[in-house]
Amino acid sequence: MKPGWMRFWLCASALALAVSSGTPAQKPKRGRGANELSLSSIQPGRDKLTGVEKNLGEHLRALPADPSNARTWEEACTGRRLTLEVDKNGVIQTVYISMPKTAPTEKCKEAKDAQAALLWMTGQGLHLDDRADRIIAIYGPPNSSGPSVKQGRELELLFYMFDWAGSDVPQVLEVSTEKSSGRVVEIMLAFPSL
Repeated sequence: MKPGWMRFWLCASALALAVSSGTPAQKPKRGRGANELSLSSIQPGRDKLTGVEKNLGEHLRALPADPSNARTWEEACTGRRLTLEVDKNGVIQTVYISMPKTAPTEKCKEAKDAQAALLWMTGQGLHLDDRADRIIAIYGPPNSSGPSVKQGRELELLFYMFDWAGSDVPQVLEVSTEKSSGRVVEIMLAFPSL
């Protein structure tokens, strides 16, 4: 196993242990009405950029930094993107993943790496490109939903608030599905930075 992979799995194992040892309000429940603690194996409000960017570099290429506190990486073959917003202390506040408007080629679909696949899913198991009915099966009915348009793409936005799970866990999950295909194309998980 490469040293980078070992660090990745050690971090993932430590995160899993930390989550499982939390208070009952922090521990997510599986199924209807579950809250979400992580996206791309990253927990907003707890993980620092310096701790995760090394692991991301093993799978994704970094895009030029923008003037805000956001950093973006892209998967070269598929064009999927992961963006992290951090606070002034380098703690990740928002994790955002998205798929491009064009579908990946067959070559990209075949070249899947099980460990890299974790970058494109939530802790509860919702993946980019899943069908919209899976969102409701995992998280229950959204707090609100409605149409949205982004870069000429017609979307349906589902918005979840997890304030009932306690203030020390991520509070907001937004999932966008493409209206034409009914597939998940964007997921955002945010921790409040008040």
